[in-house]
This record gives sequence, C-alpha cells and structure tokens, in this order.
Amino acid sequence: ATSSNSMPSMTARMLGLLQVEDGSRVLEVGTGTGYVAALLCERLGDDLVHSVELDAVVAAQAAEALAQAGYRPHLRVGDGEHPWPGLGPVDRLIAICALRYVPYALLRQVRPGGIVVAPLARTFWSGALVQLEVREDGTAVGPFCGGATYMPMRSHRVPDLHEVRGKGRARAAGLDPVRLLDLGFALYAGARLPGVRLIHHDTADGARVWVTREDGAAATAATGEEVWQYGPGLLWEEIEQVWWEYESAGRPDADQFGLTVTSRGQEVWLREPSEVVRPARG
Repeated sequence: ATSSNSMPSMTARMLGLLQVEDGSRVLEVGTGTGYVAALLCERLGDDLVHSVELDAVVAAQAAEALAQAGYRPHLRVGDGEHPWPGLGPVDRLIAICALRYVPYALLRQVRPGGIVVAPLARTFWSGALVQLEVREDGTAVGPFCGGATYMPMRSHRVPDLHEVRGKGRARAAGLDPVRLLDLGFALYAGARLPGVRLIHHDTADGARVWVTREDGAAATAATGEEVWQYGPGLLWEEIEQVWWEYESAGRPDADQFGLTVTSRGQEVWLREPSEVVRPARG
C-alpha cells in the first residue's frame, strides 16, 4: 500500500499536539487522501494550509477530493523530506508518514517557537509520536506522546530485518520477549542499541520476536520457549542487559522520554534533555 486514511482518533491526537492558532501557517508532509488538509482548511482557511505529496497519482486524487469538498489548500508534488522552495518559514509542521529521523532541513522550514508533530519509526520500535518545539538556535526539543504506527516516508523505508549469518544456538530464555514491546523499553533500547531491528507477532500466550543487526547477529524468541541466536556475538544477552538497565531506572513510561534534533542528528533523552541515552557500543 502507498497511502491510507488515518484513524480519526489518531488524527485528532496529532492535530491537538500541533496546537494551531488563528493565523498559523501549516505545512503538511504527506497529503495522502487529503483528509488532514481538509480539516486544517476548515480550521485555518485554505491560504494558510500547504501540503506536499511525493506520489503524483495520490496527489491528483487528493486535489480532486479536496476541491469537491470545497477546499483549495496549496498543494505540491515533491519530496517532503526537503523544504518547500519559496514557502518561507511556517508556524506548524505535521508529518502524516513515519520518519526514521527528523530531517534537519525540515526544521529550517519552521520558525523559532514553531511546533513539529511527527510519527517516528526507528528500527527497534514500530512507531511513536513526537512533539518538538523549534528553538532560536535551530534545534528542536520535545517529548514523545504515545504510540503511532504510520507508513514510512518513501526514502526512510528499510527492510524489516538484516541478513542473518551462522547456525542457530539455543539457550533458555531469561527474558519474556513480550517485555520488549513496551514502548518505554523500546525507546530506551532503540537508543542504547542503534541499528538493531525488531519485528514481532502476537501469540496465544505472549509474543514472538525477531531481532537482527547489520553484522549478521540475530536472535528469535517466543514466550515460554528457548531463545535461538545466530551470527557473531550474543545479541540476546545484550538486549537482556539493556532490559536490566531499564528496570534499574524504574521502568520509565514512554512519556518520560523525549527527543532533541540538531544539525548533527537526533538523540533520545530520559526525563530531561540533558540526560541523553547513549549507545551501548562505541
């Protein structure tokens, strides 16, 4: 699938976090069906709403649906990862597709004091909303605001798992894999173990997970079963170690984590922006 309508409840959450005010200029990344653009037009008026869509066919369908509903926002076909040429600074930016990272170039499109709302999808977790405020120095800081699973931006799509190397080695499970799915732990582990990819599916008594790393290391485990590990190192033991760190920190909820984005990249923090969660390696 290329595009789909978001649940109205999720759309309401995101628009609430966006905190639009009378006169706010808004840039939407990912026009999709045009649903969110229509809501923004109803609130702000057509001239203050700008929406960019990569897929020309989807963009044309959205433009037609919007026009039939009586809305005519500024629409553009292009890559939403890059700034809108000539648009100038906006007050609010909302992404209706999941980002692996927040492109710093997009932050340059938002005025100081402006707000960015986007779903992030890192490799260890499937999705979380973040609300960022752009500062005078061009950085952006803000909290995570619950889970949100969206289709990734085209240029941010990656395979679910890395290639696995080596024969499997079994051992008793020391950690129920269902614990890895808690969003608070996923945010912490994603920062501690950058590059480790995780997918899962629910089972009758819990969950089965698969985790891989670029060097070919991998592990798979299911609730109540053995853990199988592959390739170099002991990836499952690394995950267990990160779990005990997380438990020692009091198992913080997802809303205690936040994100800082600068020209050098982005960092996850716990409780305060100064308390950055550093990678376990390197």
